[in-house]
Amino acid sequence: MLALVTFAKRESPSVSGMTSSPSAAFAARRVFLGGRFAPATVRVDGGRIAAIDAFDPDADTVLPDDAVLLPGLVDSHVHLDEPGRTEWEGFATGTAAAAAGGVTTLLDMPLNSDPVTTTPAALAAKRAAAAGKLAVDVGYWGGAVPENLGSLRELADAGVVGFKCFLSPSGIDEFGYLDAVGLDRALTELAAFDGLLIVHAEDPAHLHADGPLGVHYRDFLASRPPESERDAIRLVIETARRTGARVHIVHVSDGTALEDVRAAKAEGVRITVETCPHYLTLDAADVPDGGGAFKCCPPIRDRANQDLLWAGVVDGAIDAIVSDHSPSTVALKSEPDFGLSWGGIAGLQTGLSAVHTAARARGIPLERILPLMTTGPARIAGLGGLGRIEAGLPAHLAVFRPDETFTVRAEALEYRNPMSPWDGRTLTGIVDTTYLRGESVYRRGDGVLVRSGRELLAPSAVAGTEGSGASAPGASVHRVGEERA
Repeated sequence: MLALVTFAKRESPSVSGMTSSPSAAFAARRVFLGGRFAPATVRVDGGRIAAIDAFDPDADTVLPDDAVLLPGLVDSHVHLDEPGRTEWEGFATGTAAAAAGGVTTLLDMPLNSDPVTTTPAALAAKRAAAAGKLAVDVGYWGGAVPENLGSLRELADAGVVGFKCFLSPSGIDEFGYLDAVGLDRALTELAAFDGLLIVHAEDPAHLHADGPLGVHYRDFLASRPPESERDAIRLVIETARRTGARVHIVHVSDGTALEDVRAAKAEGVRITVETCPHYLTLDAADVPDGGGAFKCCPPIRDRANQDLLWAGVVDGAIDAIVSDHSPSTVALKSEPDFGLSWGGIAGLQTGLSAVHTAARARGIPLERILPLMTTGPARIAGLGGLGRIEAGLPAHLAVFRPDETFTVRAEALEYRNPMSPWDGRTLTGIVDTTYLRGESVYRRGDGVLVRSGRELLAPSAVAGTEGSGASAPGASVHRVGEERA
């Protein structure tokens, strides 16, 4: 049995009677529909939402008044690290953490697995490693590196939803970064078939050389200044403008860069951006000396910068809030020198709770942040039919207690390695039950109940594998864009 979260407050009874069936009805006083909460009954048949009716107190399952029914979250930025670095994370533990956090669909990054997902053969190896382990649905990003420019369409046809690149060293030798010329080549190539490039935007000209920095977080923060993000984002905007390609900036930590993003969007540049729970909820002033659990690139910045990011959440400059779940072993994260410890935040399971807690403190309602954790990342990844409770869509649902508090205990999270920068913090809001196609896949207190997750592949890839035996053994394959099929 996987480890379970322990909670500081367990006064409310667990939601009862919430078991899966081919046909079911879930009634709640607060269902998230069309951007607001309303009383409703969600009727499910064959894994899909058959109808949304008025609240029925005699429905199969009636949520208590302190629970809300949400669409399953979509997290388009997750590093599951398998195959090759499964000791860091893996499909089994990572998708369990997703289910525990109310995430029903995630997109796996092309690193830090080994091999990195830059060829169709590497994608096949990843798919084989995933077979039989998925608690939620999983799709795959491919990588754009100097060695595979000119053959990105081949990888797209193999099933990836888009391509990740770095504009500075990735930390993984086998995943090289693109300079300005390489970025232009990649976007020119992708524009020809309307592919998407998602970009880790830091300009190496502003980054300090690798090596020891000491135990003080301020020294690490100074080694990756906001100018690095701003200059890199400006380069992406300029290149996207020239090529007409679609671009997405991952994990924006510099709030001042949003001014360039707003201007580019107003001009018609095809750009979207995301930020992460750690940038919205953690403050550089609170990072302890030697606190490797807090190290990530780009770094967690100060409160004034965080205020700018929240302004972007409210005004729409930011399109998505996703975890960038990028764990590693405890040994790699426990190195006290910030220059030597591994960078990456473990945040997949606690993302909704952390963001909801911070938003609530700022007077921002849950309904304002939910689209950025559901429909926003879904659209970025080309999964536009997901993240909503609507007739005809898959019955991906989560039962959430928005007022219940709990204390994060890293050792009790579903991750392979027990680390979290929120360890010991009290958060508000917790997931009770998560449903995938109407079937309960996670229940608080019981953990993962079934592994019925499917792969999400581009349509051309699925067409090429149907009837050929080319799918990963035991995998259930779903076409991206088939949400209403």
